[in-house]
Amino acid sequence: MFDIPISIAAALVGGLADALDPMAGGLATALAIVLFTAGVRLALVPLAVSAAKGERARARLLPKVQALQNKHAKDPHRLQREMAALYKAEGATPAAGCLPMAAQIPFFMVMYRLFTSAAVAGHQNLLLAHTLLAAPLGQNWIGVLGGGLLAPPSLVFLGLFALLAVVAVVTSRRVTAEGPVGAVARLMPFGTVAVAAFVPLAAGLYLLTSGAWTAAERAVLRRGAAAAA
Repeated sequence: MFDIPISIAAALVGGLADALDPMAGGLATALAIVLFTAGVRLALVPLAVSAAKGERARARLLPKVQALQNKHAKDPHRLQREMAALYKAEGATPAAGCLPMAAQIPFFMVMYRLFTSAAVAGHQNLLLAHTLLAAPLGQNWIGVLGGGLLAPPSLVFLGLFALLAVVAVVTSRRVTAEGPVGAVARLMPFGTVAVAAFVPLAAGLYLLTSGAWTAAERAVLRRGAAAAA
């Protein structure tokens, strides 16, 4: 299923790493992953714009939604029908905000598979030999802990976790949704820290780059919406 996308990703990341090598040296492959991720997010900007419009629509409809919840609290089926009719009439959808995240899953899985596969397109996967500072890009934090918590490879991961936590705090503070949905949306960014401990460092870099992009993108879209208002 992922064989062709993995081959394409390998060619893109490998090509970018080769182009960056004269300037970046040992950081070339890590920077190539960052650029690959940025390219993915750039392609998904239309979905992000749509999601931002959906979030604004949901905020506008919140008083009506709460009124329906109070009115049909004892009739969940009626509430569901009324909510669906309300969103349809307003041209909004509760799931719009999830589109960018859902669309990224295949790309994240490709990056994960690329740095866990011994071979790509029938050839040895040379990317597994690449590192970021002292940490192999194809290894996860659990795998390097044998050398000690404060050993150089582990410190690279700990630095990644710290950056992911900072991005998660920024992203969480910019969530505008209220109620249970808002609570879940505020907690979700912190899940990347836990995920990054069990996936290859390359996939962790994808999460960090994508998370930072999301934080910046939301700030830009919110500023644009405020200016338009």
